Amino acid sequence: MLLVKGPNVMKEYLGEPEKTAQAMHDGWYITGDIAQVDNDGFVQIVDRLSRFSKIGGEMVPHMLIEDKLHQIAQSQENIFAVTAVPDEKKGEELVVLYMPCAIDEMYKKLQESDVPKLWIPARNRFYEVDALPLLGSGKLDLQRLKQIAKEKSGV
Repeated sequence: MLLVKGPNVMKEYLGEPEKTAQAMHDGWYITGDIAQVDNDGFVQIVDRLSRFSKIGGEMVPHMLIEDKLHQIAQSQENIFAVTAVPDEKKGEELVVLYMPCAIDEMYKKLQESDVPKLWIPARNRFYEVDALPLLGSGKLDLQRLKQIAKEKSGV
């Protein structure tokens, strides 16, 4: 988890002590980014904490599942997006929104891949969409993605 501290970092959310308590730890701002430091000391952001789900007590990375699906599909374009919806038994359940493709074949290959079985969404949690929700910046709109997943899965 990447935490930052310095004179350029905010001190608090104005009038929101609870939000401040969630975002700050001993003067350090919790960015929500997962980072790694390479051998030369450079910091590389590799993921976002919000792109993980806790399923049965295990942290499951959405991006690794998306990457595997894109690899199987041999697609350079983003045609898959993974998110999660609440689940009474396991805490969360993975959902995949995908653009039109041969999904049954993709799902079979995903099951045969090296992806841990816990990380593979149920087949009935794959939903076809005309387009993935994007922000003006071209990045995936994670809030809209989750909203669509909830609507499609009836949660």
